[in-house]
Amino acid sequence: MQKRIFILASAITFAISAGAQVGAIDPNRPGNEHDHEQEQEHEKQKYTCPMHPEVVTDRPGNCPKCGMKLIPKKEETKAKPKSTAPESHDMHQHHGDEAMSHQMHGMQGHQSHDMSHMQMSMHSSVDLADPMSREGSGTSWLPDSSPMYGKMFMFGEDMLMLHGAIFPRYTNVSTRRGDDRIDAPNWFMGMYSHPLGDSTQIGARLMMSLDPLTEGGRGYPLLFQSGESWHDQPLHDRQHPHDLFDELSLSLSQKFDHDFSAYIYFGYPGEPALGPPAFMHRPSAMDDPDAPIGHHWQDSTHITFGVATAGLVWRNIKIEGSVFTGREPDEDRYDFDQPRFDSCSGRISWNATKNLALQVSHGYIKSPEAPEPQINIHRTTASAIYNLPLGPDRNWSNTFVWGQNNASGEGKTQSFLIESNYQRGRDTVYLRWERVEKSGHELVLDPPDESRIFPIGGYTIGYVRDLSHGNGVDIGLGTQFTFNDRPDRLDRYYGDDLGYAFQFFLRIRPSLHSHGGHEYAEHVAGAEK
Repeated sequence: MQKRIFILASAITFAISAGAQVGAIDPNRPGNEHDHEQEQEHEKQKYTCPMHPEVVTDRPGNCPKCGMKLIPKKEETKAKPKSTAPESHDMHQHHGDEAMSHQMHGMQGHQSHDMSHMQMSMHSSVDLADPMSREGSGTSWLPDSSPMYGKMFMFGEDMLMLHGAIFPRYTNVSTRRGDDRIDAPNWFMGMYSHPLGDSTQIGARLMMSLDPLTEGGRGYPLLFQSGESWHDQPLHDRQHPHDLFDELSLSLSQKFDHDFSAYIYFGYPGEPALGPPAFMHRPSAMDDPDAPIGHHWQDSTHITFGVATAGLVWRNIKIEGSVFTGREPDEDRYDFDQPRFDSCSGRISWNATKNLALQVSHGYIKSPEAPEPQINIHRTTASAIYNLPLGPDRNWSNTFVWGQNNASGEGKTQSFLIESNYQRGRDTVYLRWERVEKSGHELVLDPPDESRIFPIGGYTIGYVRDLSHGNGVDIGLGTQFTFNDRPDRLDRYYGDDLGYAFQFFLRIRPSLHSHGGHEYAEHVAGAEK
């Protein structure tokens, strides 16, 4: 008898418990309970940054890392049973899989929308139709998948992106024309854009360098480098310092269709449509403190006092032309030189894939060197930049550049450059190979050798280990070794010793902001799958 009473009591207890559970999931329960549950769900809502998913907050706002608007974070929830009727284990499994499938599909759609919004907001300051990751120096193009090192701030619909780098270092350069010293090459840049409606944008840039202070008037030692002057004498075996103001530019872009746009660009100083992106803006060269020795065959016009450029962009092809001042900056690195607009150039760029940027360009440069105003140059360049993201915080970037100068009275001379940079987390290894034809006149040799052409080679390998990484500012400790080869005829000027240089440096720059938007979207989609 007691056993039956126990069984009956247990059954009643089970029934009451089951009824309470059914009531909890009853969709027809009183409204105040339903509102209470909505309130709880609202309190649990989290917000995250589409660029930095590790940032999670309880309320909407802006990302503390990049300034982008936070978006609702999708939380995984368990599927609620729709009926208390008994089901088999297989039926439960089927409904669970179906609910999870719908949930993941919804999350993927939400993330795709967020990525689309993010990519729309991260556009070039020069051309509204271009992604920010494509933006190189001046109006040049990088691959769309290029990494961006910088700090972004959003002010409503206005965007400000800050870039820069400084290399405190010790350098030792061999041969009679070498030197050793402590210095710190550097540059700092801000890019700003403001929309004027849905299809028009105004952009502005400011780039500065403290080279006049850290490098002095002669610049830093770099074997076989040439170009510009000091005390009215042409510089040789030195890299000239950059001006205090390297770029101060405005641009206006108009998008006529989703794949057709145009822009105008004015800089004082600025960079005309001639050559590849300047070396300090190429991912393949960002960790190398030195300029290429073929700089004045390839991208030396990146600081020009007076530039006007107009460009048309159709899909991934761009045609642009510039008028600009041919004279290179003078020895006063703090002033603004006289604009002349006596030179011109044209360039065709094609981003064949998201990882590949190609360009060919030609320009007429009138009287670039102050000590020799009678010499004019026709410059032709071609380049290919290939960037390959290999995963989160891993990247491989490569650049090939060919440049030719046809100088009046000297003829044609060629330059070739190959750069490669492999970065994995805190570690970076980079290489540079160069081959440049320089005249004795360019190298400031004695009269018997002035008219001769000398093939010069340069081979560089470097390594950087980040001491601080991904925390807003990356501080890396690096070392670099360069070997130069030269014809024996130059031994009388450089000595019989091997031409080499080594250095130890710190590389200080903003942390990685992102790879190209497409790469990030694909990474998110892959993670969801």
